[in-house]
Amino acid sequence: MTKINILDLSGSKKSDLNTTIFDSPMREDLVQKLVEIEKLEEKQPYAPFLWAGMQTSASGNVKHNRHTWKTDRGRGFSRFPKKRMSDKGDRFVWMGAVSPDTRKGRRAHPPKIERKIRKINQKEKLIAFKAGLAMLTSLELLKKKYSTLQNTNLKLSLPLVIEDKLISLKTSELFEKLKKILGNETFAIAIQDKKVRAGIGKMRNRRYKKNAGMLLIVGNKQEKKVNGFDVARAKDVKLMDIWDNGSRLVMFTEEAVKDMDNKLNGKQIENKR
Repeated sequence: MTKINILDLSGSKKSDLNTTIFDSPMREDLVQKLVEIEKLEEKQPYAPFLWAGMQTSASGNVKHNRHTWKTDRGRGFSRFPKKRMSDKGDRFVWMGAVSPDTRKGRRAHPPKIERKIRKINQKEKLIAFKAGLAMLTSLELLKKKYSTLQNTNLKLSLPLVIEDKLISLKTSELFEKLKKILGNETFAIAIQDKKVRAGIGKMRNRRYKKNAGMLLIVGNKQEKKVNGFDVARAKDVKLMDIWDNGSRLVMFTEEAVKDMDNKLNGKQIENKR
């Protein structure tokens, strides 16, 4: 059981709290495995209709017997599938169909509804989630993720746990308090910065890009909406929220640590939102 510091709104130590959620060994291999599985589960499967381009409104099919009346053999036609647009006449009312190289034909290689399913045991899942929480206590992993912090003399007590009064603050007051607690350098990466993308991606439905910013984890009965960083309840947090290409900057409220402790002691990880 680890004793962690609870900070007040000025950044000073207020009290201590005993918890076990940061005691697990750091296993980056299991953490990365669970993050990949969670991303696959979030992916929406997409594919066109199975018979798209193969449903023709023609009155019948063209025969393919060689040198027979009303067939396409021996006439110098290309041998892709054809449809007959009328019963009156033969080759003058034929039209290519179904084949991908014909007008309104099916797609050659459409996306298929094949979700890649990777399984993970519940015990392994619990160990990976606890390992991800334990990595939030490492200042080296935090600097490794954020390149702007690598050459700085960062003095930050991790994990970041703050009193519950933070929830009742307005946005302007909240940002002032966070600047005191985190410092100017860390506060710069905590707030999401939205910029116009450079290059041709602006014309491809990805005009803007923004950084991850900080994640504030609140209690199950707490609620906070802030434009500037992400907020999630303890019961809804996934590993991909706190670990994606490195250890993210995460702040807990005092009630969130208690709810997270109860969640992990019950050995249940709820991923439903």
